[in-house]
Amino acid sequence: MSEPDPPAAEGKPKRGMMPVLIGIGLAVLLGGAGFFATHSGLIGGQAPAPQAEVPKDLPDIAFLPIEPVTVSLPGSGGQGNLRFTAQIEVVRPHAEEVQVLMPRIVDVLNGYLRAVEPASLQQAGALARVRAQLLRRIQIVTGEGRVRDLLVTEFIFG
Repeated sequence: MSEPDPPAAEGKPKRGMMPVLIGIGLAVLLGGAGFFATHSGLIGGQAPAPQAEVPKDLPDIAFLPIEPVTVSLPGSGGQGNLRFTAQIEVVRPHAEEVQVLMPRIVDVLNGYLRAVEPASLQQAGALARVRAQLLRRIQIVTGEGRVRDLLVTEFIFG
């Protein structure tokens, strides 16, 4: 028969657990040192304390109410009505000028709202489209730079 192979350990000296323990010890030591350095601010630096933000002054604006507008919609046989109420955001120095033009603004609102098809009011985004159209018409009536926005406070379709 053949002879059994001699054990492989005979030619190499046996290394103990010492290198593994030294590696674990160094890892723990370096990890602790890294934590301390980061936590104490030696590495990475401390973020500066947040500064209290000073709020900006509000723009010089005024809000002018528009009298409620109720219109009967076309093609509804007199059964469909739209009630619309809004406020105009104006630059304060021009508030009196825009207030003088309020009858013309209401006329423009009436004219546009009467021409709107009831089916288009039932679509998604109808209020945004109507608002944008009315704002543009109001800005044309009042002149550029006076009216900043149109705030719709009531839009009842039924």
